[in-house]
Amino acid sequence: MNPQDIVDLAREAIVMMLTISAPVLMCGLAVGLLVGILQAMTQVQESTLSLIPKLLAMLAVLGLSLPWLIDQMVHFSRDLITNIPRHL
Repeated sequence: MNPQDIVDLAREAIVMMLTISAPVLMCGLAVGLLVGILQAMTQVQESTLSLIPKLLAMLAVLGLSLPWLIDQMVHFSRDLITNIPRHL
């Protein structure tokens, strides 16, 4: 296994990590922004008002996208395990 193979595997792993985490993180970002704007408009600065909607929205997105996320992880793992003999 040469260094280029290791770099390629690491790059693919990082891209997969970003792909898997993006839906949940983007949802948290959007809900946090909306709650922040709502808090600024109403001048209510309660910390739990920001946390609870983000948590619920992120859990909902995770629940809805879980089959796709698992499929992506299984596909990546299958490709990784299949290609091990090629790199040795």
